[in-house]
Amino acid sequence: MVSSETLIVNHSRLTTHDSPLTTHYSPLNLYHMKKHFIILLLAALAVCANKKYQFVGRVEKLDPSLDSIISADATPEIIAEGMDWSEGPLWIEKSKMLLFSDVPQNTIYKWTEQKGKEVYLTPSGYTDTVKRGGETGSNGLALDNNGHLVLTQCGNRQIALMDAPLDKPAAKFKTIANAYKGMKFNSPNDVIVSSKGEIYFTDPPYGLEKGMKDPKKETPFQGVYKIKRTGEVILLTDSIARPNGIVLLPGEKTLLVANSDPAKPNWYAFDIAGTTDSLTNARIFYSTAGSEKGLKGLPDGMKVDRMGNLFASGPGGIWIFNKAGKLAGKIRVPEATSNCSLSGDEKTLYITNDMYVLRVKMRK
Repeated sequence: MVSSETLIVNHSRLTTHDSPLTTHYSPLNLYHMKKHFIILLLAALAVCANKKYQFVGRVEKLDPSLDSIISADATPEIIAEGMDWSEGPLWIEKSKMLLFSDVPQNTIYKWTEQKGKEVYLTPSGYTDTVKRGGETGSNGLALDNNGHLVLTQCGNRQIALMDAPLDKPAAKFKTIANAYKGMKFNSPNDVIVSSKGEIYFTDPPYGLEKGMKDPKKETPFQGVYKIKRTGEVILLTDSIARPNGIVLLPGEKTLLVANSDPAKPNWYAFDIAGTTDSLTNARIFYSTAGSEKGLKGLPDGMKVDRMGNLFASGPGGIWIFNKAGKLAGKIRVPEATSNCSLSGDEKTLYITNDMYVLRVKMRK
């Protein structure tokens, strides 16, 4: 039995008395403890920095020009999951974060390398207190030329501006536009902002509770619109059955619009007629009609890089067109893709992929 004795163990001194035990550590012992703590901390940080994600899909090369766009061994990795339907990815370079919508959840999430997926903003697309079904959240996201977040709000049926800084998000919105000639929009879907600050967007019926048969539908068509800097809303075309993804090619003289209509699964191209607020020379840029059976997805969201290479959501994944408009390859994934976003250096592609968000490191 030990009583009122002093024991020397591994350079630390344990003193036992009738009073509670107290432990005294020598400087050498403290040195070793700190050393071990630092090693464990560095190991933990290394694990976080080298977090392993699950890989899914593959790159399919259809033309030699693909080699300058994406490496043959690039593989999509799942960086976020658990969404109902992910949409509208937007890379914020200065914050090194990806924003994306979950339309049914009425929520915008953000993803960072350090913290993964986090709630960024809710509600994001429907702010009324009256409960309703359908696709209510935000969909397409963009930054205006002042760095403010622009949203297509399916539930509120408008193009809106988040009235809060990007680093302090709040569900406070300013209406940019919600109607054309007195007729309320269907459910704005995808959005882009030109170098002049003009806003282009598509307006399919997907956010209406009963779709095309919804009694609240006011326009007799599904439009593609432009909002001028004065706030005036211009109808650019009403001839596309299900206008969805939208993008301006470099130089902003050509507009591409995706049609998510299974009967006409095409990407359409239009020439922008100078300052006349009209489109000319309507044509099919590319059609997915006759592609492989059983592939998930339809022509949807798109992004174009500074070289003019196009990344377009379509059946089976992302279709990649070179700057000449030739199909160069595909990023094949099993789930339906809705849209994509490029990193600031355009070496990484982020893809919203149904319940997932994917990252493809295209080049080093």
